[in-house]
Amino acid sequence: MEQFDAVVIGAGAAGMFCAAKAGQAGRRVLLVDNGKKPGRKILMSGGGRCNFTNLYVEPAAYLSQNPHFCKSALARYTQWDFIDLVGKYGIAWHEKTLGQLFCDDSAQQIVDMLVAECQKGGVNLRLRSEVLGVVRDEAGYLLTLNGGEMRAKSLVIASGGLSMPGLGASPFGYKIAEQFGLKVLPTRAGLVPFTLHKPLLDQLSVISGVSVPSVITAEDGTLFRENLLFTHRGLSGPAVLQISSYWQPGEFVTVNLLPDTDLDEVLNAQRSAHPNQSLKNTLAQHLPKRLVECLMLIHPEQFPDVSLKQLNARQHSALVDALQNWRVQPNGTEGYRTAEVTLGGVDTHELSSRTMEARNVPGLYFIGEVVDVTGWLGGYNFQWAWASAAACAEALASA
Repeated sequence: MEQFDAVVIGAGAAGMFCAAKAGQAGRRVLLVDNGKKPGRKILMSGGGRCNFTNLYVEPAAYLSQNPHFCKSALARYTQWDFIDLVGKYGIAWHEKTLGQLFCDDSAQQIVDMLVAECQKGGVNLRLRSEVLGVVRDEAGYLLTLNGGEMRAKSLVIASGGLSMPGLGASPFGYKIAEQFGLKVLPTRAGLVPFTLHKPLLDQLSVISGVSVPSVITAEDGTLFRENLLFTHRGLSGPAVLQISSYWQPGEFVTVNLLPDTDLDEVLNAQRSAHPNQSLKNTLAQHLPKRLVECLMLIHPEQFPDVSLKQLNARQHSALVDALQNWRVQPNGTEGYRTAEVTLGGVDTHELSSRTMEARNVPGLYFIGEVVDVTGWLGGYNFQWAWASAAACAEALASA
């Protein structure tokens, strides 16, 4: 029977990075994945260019029932450490917006880098391998795979969450946690588009593809200033994906469609200068014309087809409120199928924030998305993968 110091389950961002670092520290590591190739989620991330980290990573950008848990790992392996590694491989990158770093070329470069790092550490990578059973005894862990049995002193679960089942996502990691008595918090889709109730969905369908700058605020006061995209299913775009992690079913979100404009002032100034100009043409100077026409059709009382001089004080006030405090109650989200991450997961109170090891199960570690730590859109979740993996590998190296 084969013997390893550590078996890492899941050849995604966290699993590959942890295996590579532990291997380079002299540990005999087996990396197992059920897919045909490693890093499947990495390859399609960031539109195929992999938003691999963010310049402004900080603990406040992460959701968890224990907001302090991520601090230790993030402080010990930072975005600058990963940027340095990317630089060593000659991978060109650029900052898009808000500190988001992308490969100039392709996400494949990040996967190739991680594979090379694994090879440098002598990691044994086995793809199309399904874990059929895990047993723990005094010697460590006995794993049954579809290719036979093996033993390991330590077991690292880096199997990810439930988002994007088309890429092999499964509840495997949560089941292992529960098998060994660890609490798993309820999961839900995060960084995901909203769906809308009818008739609003049908009314907005004509402006599918229209994108506007916005500020979206959740009921808990969290807000994001990013673009909003109207789709044939509802609302998407960075602002919506961000706020979806803070939204609960049944709640409203408030949207400011003109975050850079004092609409009250604009209307008064335009009325003085061009009293006969239509309200429609005035608004079309600040919003896409298709959006203005759509709003006039849906809400003629708030968006009357009049000239500026005909717009009375009550209509003026209602118009400003409609555009800068648009309250929307989503029907739901598109779910795990399109979600970028999974909220919830293995309860961080069960783990050491320094090593990622289960407090009551020696040699069992959980890293990456399977843990109840979820970052904002924009490279934060990759940085959690690198940081939690590094913390775990350091523990494996000294185990």
